Amino acid sequence: MNLGLLESPDFPWRMFFSILSFTWGACIGSFLNVCIYRIPRELSVVAPRSFCPHCQHPIEWYHNIPLLSYVLLRGHCAHCKGKITPRYVLVELLVAVLFFLVWLKFDLDTGARPLHLVPITDWALIPVYWLMVSGLVLGTFVDFEHLIIPDRVTLGGIVAGLVLSVVVPSMHNATGALWSLAWSAIGAAVGWGILWGVGYVGTLIFKKDAMGFGDVKLLGAIGAFLGWRAVLFTLMLSSLAGSIVGITLVLAKRKEMQSRIPYGPYLALAAVIWILWGPALWQGYLNIFPTPDPYAP
Repeated sequence: MNLGLLESPDFPWRMFFSILSFTWGACIGSFLNVCIYRIPRELSVVAPRSFCPHCQHPIEWYHNIPLLSYVLLRGHCAHCKGKITPRYVLVELLVAVLFFLVWLKFDLDTGARPLHLVPITDWALIPVYWLMVSGLVLGTFVDFEHLIIPDRVTLGGIVAGLVLSVVVPSMHNATGALWSLAWSAIGAAVGWGILWGVGYVGTLIFKKDAMGFGDVKLLGAIGAFLGWRAVLFTLMLSSLAGSIVGITLVLAKRKEMQSRIPYGPYLALAAVIWILWGPALWQGYLNIFPTPDPYAP
């Protein structure tokens, strides 16, 4: 245990905000569960209040406490005893952990952060990344279940990225709002354009749709939030991860070669890795393949 950290004068407030970020993430995860269930079914995410998917009985507030209620009720509805999918507690825990990790990135200096997280010094980036993480989780679980990514995540993400780039120029390390907006627009265009091009070429080769348009829009949203470097990183890592998983499923006879596999979750995974560690990984890649100095003797 790092006793120096425990004795640090800023330890109490850091601990308070760490607990707060984790708890807030669990609450947002609970709301995302509502969105994941209702948006593909074109239901309102506001009303009626949460209900059991089996018996449609409204869930009392004390049976709807993030993380705790699922455990205390042993994964069953308190009214009809129907089994509740573990996805609910998984989403709540996942978002809580991601919110906590984003908070850990913040520091007023650029010193080393826990888990080698890339530090951020602008506190305004925390809610920006929280918003993006929430959208990525929402899109991931809808894509897994329905093979679609809601426009609220993709097109909404592009609009949100452009608008927030003006409000928070540090999203793109820009010196002013206009430059930040320009870099956000370039990132969105690169993300949208590259994946659209890949899909178009794939369609010509395989004579059928090779890329869902939701994936194209999602990478555009990632570019609007994180910039063109993140787009390239996300494309490379998601392709690698998707290929490994796809081949594994085929070898395990869980899928066939022509089966449709959602690509959005791998884009989301790569984008989250960029948020937490991406710039350092990018720099490490450049260090492996340094650019030669044209003026060197």
